[in-house]
Amino acid sequence: MRQKSMAIGIDIGGTNLRAARISATGEILKRISEKSAPDPELVLGRIADMVHQLDTPEVAAIGIGVPGRVDARRGTVLSGGYVDLASVALAQRLESMTGKPVTIDNDCNMALTAEVARGAAAGHDSIVMFTIGTGIGGAVAEGRRIVRGKATAGQLGHIAVDLNGETCKCGRRGCVETTSSGTALGRHIARAGLGPEITIDQLFARDAAGDGTARGILNAWARPLRAAIDTAVAMFNPDLVLLGGGLGGAAHRALANAPALAPWYQAPVRPALLGDDAGVIGAGLQALAAETRAPHASPLPQPPALPGRVRPAVPARRAVLVNGIPASGKSTISRGISERMGWPLLALDTIKNPFLELLGGADREFNRTLGRASYAAIWSLVGEAPAGSIFVVDAWFGFQPRQVLEDHLKRAGVVETAEIWCHAPGEILAERYRTRLDQRLPGHPGAAYIPELSELAKRAEPLRRGPLFDVDTTQPIAFDTITAWLRTTLAS
Repeated sequence: MRQKSMAIGIDIGGTNLRAARISATGEILKRISEKSAPDPELVLGRIADMVHQLDTPEVAAIGIGVPGRVDARRGTVLSGGYVDLASVALAQRLESMTGKPVTIDNDCNMALTAEVARGAAAGHDSIVMFTIGTGIGGAVAEGRRIVRGKATAGQLGHIAVDLNGETCKCGRRGCVETTSSGTALGRHIARAGLGPEITIDQLFARDAAGDGTARGILNAWARPLRAAIDTAVAMFNPDLVLLGGGLGGAAHRALANAPALAPWYQAPVRPALLGDDAGVIGAGLQALAAETRAPHASPLPQPPALPGRVRPAVPARRAVLVNGIPASGKSTISRGISERMGWPLLALDTIKNPFLELLGGADREFNRTLGRASYAAIWSLVGEAPAGSIFVVDAWFGFQPRQVLEDHLKRAGVVETAEIWCHAPGEILAERYRTRLDQRLPGHPGAAYIPELSELAKRAEPLRRGPLFDVDTTQPIAFDTITAWLRTTLAS
């Protein structure tokens, strides 16, 4: 008889519905997504279809993260956010459709469950989390338990920061959601006279170049959030404040110019680590926990043990992740950053090439194995460095699963990263790669790799793990802007 040790986690968002089959330790085994919709019946139908695609005999339960106010104990949605499911008996109807027990909770509670189990809050007992997206959500954990009050505690997006401010969806004025959400950022941009095509990364680049308009927009966005964080810290005195959601990393970066206002009440503020995966992981873990214990009787899941020796985290150890596929120009940018900032540079080829020279080359499969070993060696070296070290790491980080990187960072004691994303059109990358074939050691992929490289260029994406700086390497490299950004983001 097969043991039921998996769950299906579902995260309902205003733009996307995400679902995944989750292991007992929070690994994502399979994932799918659908477009969201304002019609609750349509959303329910799409969720049921995703469950059907993911279900196996090993799946014990289903967990769903729902935007808005949720009474998790009773399994009911009390009021909706940007997708209003209050009119739908969501848990009961999905149970009858699937024959599986269903756990529902606020989507931010699900995300915090995941961050405590596998992410940035692992090892912490008391955490406050803001999720910055279309709106602002929140969640609180004490003793690794989600704080629920009588039903819906932790709605941090409705901390008032301006009593004469915008009217909020909750019916009050001046909630931090009205000043510091993604929607609010769009209003700040429009009021400053800039077009809707301006991205958050462009605002940061303009700010670094001395643009006062960009600085004003970022301050108008970040300072109310800082006030809300200070209020939450005074209320809960947490070990840690996390910023999650699609704009969590950007909000963390913007807070650099909005220091804490209340010196009596301090807590470290960090970006969440799990990104869009947090909701489905937390939903799956909560569903499994509900099947194995009485509701709310024990803390959130403990983080899974990592293989090998685990090094205690050193908060001051940081890394610049210079990311891009082969021939994207990341080596040039890595060297330029290292030379200008004085930070040591570690690259996959720096470690791998001496082995290829001694071995006289290798086939592609062994080259891949050597690449994975070199990747592990990089993070072992980082882990041996003194506290306060900052490394520049040059790699195509997409060649390994995201969780491999997160495990390496945790072992190395790296808790803060900044990403430089290097890219160019596929035809340019192909030509760059072709012209360098005679410079590459035997064992590196040859000309036959060029069509694969061109296809990879179409789908490759940055990690979006923390602050991100985008570099089009077909243009002159603005090293002064990059280094100014890095000083603001990491060096301070």
